[in-house]
Amino acid sequence: MLYTALGDSITAGVGATSPAHAYPSLIVSMLQTRSIRAIGEVLAHPGWTSASLEWAVLENSPVYLQQASAISIWVGADDLVDAGLAVLHGAPKQTIKRSIERYGRDIVTLVLAIRKVSRRPIILCTQYNPFPNTPIVTEAIGGLNTVTEGVAGRLKTQLAPTHVWFEGKQAELIAGYRTGRIQDVLTSPRPPVHPNNQGHLAIAQGLTPMIRQ
Repeated sequence: MLYTALGDSITAGVGATSPAHAYPSLIVSMLQTRSIRAIGEVLAHPGWTSASLEWAVLENSPVYLQQASAISIWVGADDLVDAGLAVLHGAPKQTIKRSIERYGRDIVTLVLAIRKVSRRPIILCTQYNPFPNTPIVTEAIGGLNTVTEGVAGRLKTQLAPTHVWFEGKQAELIAGYRTGRIQDVLTSPRPPVHPNNQGHLAIAQGLTPMIRQ
């Protein structure tokens, strides 16, 4: 089987110590240990927003979607980052709400585009919260996840509740995690937002049973 993972920096493996420890590779390994002949394909890049991912999917060959047995989509964090930076530079707070609304439209377009070339299962992933002690981040990520859950329900995709898998375990699962406040970005060598090896493993353990189905 072919597992195709679409996304941003998390799906690209940022935070893992090597590509082999990134969750898409771990999923393939877990399938193989269950005597499933599996390979993986990743279309992901650090900094990609939902619009970036949509463009990449539409511009690339659909073969990796047509041949896939399962497809996961994990994107949206950079939509919030871009909106948050805009607010810091003077844009109205409504910018974050509008960004989440655009994300929802992008995900709908992306799922419908994939379904034009494939009828295989699509899994939408929610976003975990790397800054649970910052209310505005918690509110924004909650809004993003509500939209993701709504799209999954309307379009009948599967939903991977990655925010649940990480809740209360951020210190164990996020690379460089400190206090769970957005201010940590200013005092850390790298933003403490990506899964470490254990975090990528937790994601793989949650997604693998869904993909096996």
